[in-house]
Amino acid sequence: MQKQTRFATVVGLLALAGPAAASDYQIDASHSHVGFSVRHMMVSSTRGEFGQVTGTVQLDDKDLSRSKIEAVIEVTSIDTRDAKRDEHLRSADFFDVAKHPTITFRSTRIRRSGGSYLVTGDLTMRGVTRSVTLQASRPTAEVKDPWGGLRRGLTATTTLRRKDFGISWNKALDSGGLVVGEDVQVQLDIELRHKQTATAAR
Repeated sequence: MQKQTRFATVVGLLALAGPAAASDYQIDASHSHVGFSVRHMMVSSTRGEFGQVTGTVQLDDKDLSRSKIEAVIEVTSIDTRDAKRDEHLRSADFFDVAKHPTITFRSTRIRRSGGSYLVTGDLTMRGVTRSVTLQASRPTAEVKDPWGGLRRGLTATTTLRRKDFGISWNKALDSGGLVVGEDVQVQLDIELRHKQTATAAR
């Protein structure tokens, strides 16, 4: 009788506590954008994107600092609208896709900063791992798509120094300066699908 009473008490406390705050989402690559831009010839910016990204995001809406993010980018999916340039970027001069086919990110800390969030994590690119910080928006509220799936989105930006990851190829210009800028601006626009309601990408 005492065991049954204790069990009933535990069940009652769990019911009062309500469902767990954290929810698991998958990155929807077909509706996400992983973009970058870098100065070219000191006069303009070249833009590109990675078309293939997968990952999971565990969001704790009661305390976003307890959320977790993991993502994998397929470097072969790089697209700068110039096939010859893309092949050069895949080569050993830049990303060295043959040896390092993916870029990975795993969050280590999330903290609020004004109206946005600072997401710090380990970024591994070309075999080098560095701690980087992204400035991210608060995830949007969930919406239900026409197929019953639950979706939400977020945006984030950061600046990377490519030399920090062993990507140092360059050429000097006769007029001074370099062909490729050292800083890379990263822009993320990510759509998430709730794992339990995920359907085929549309």
